[in-house]
Amino acid sequence: MIHELRIYHCLPGRLPNLHKRFETVTLKLWEKHGIRQAGFWTVQVGESNNDLYYLLEWESMAECERKWSAFASDPEWLAAKAASEADGPIVGHITNMFLKPTPYSSVR
Repeated sequence: MIHELRIYHCLPGRLPNLHKRFETVTLKLWEKHGIRQAGFWTVQVGESNNDLYYLLEWESMAECERKWSAFASDPEWLAAKAASEADGPIVGHITNMFLKPTPYSSVR
């Protein structure tokens, strides 16, 4: 199992818009494309409360590339993303990394 950590650094005041997009559109499309999420988090205490953190689970890099590409080019996603950003961008930039568990990790 491969875990991908994605961090969406939202523009000030736009995190509620990102939450709404995930809740109403993104998660349904991920289900359609077989994308599995392991959890979502926001920062309660820390550097920035404009960020959304989440983990995705992949069986392999090939699965990630295939499913993410299909999702990213889905006309329903492209239309929903454009509509959600009609009054301006939501995310300033995205950080993502693929994590490898340590030998002593409880998550494999």
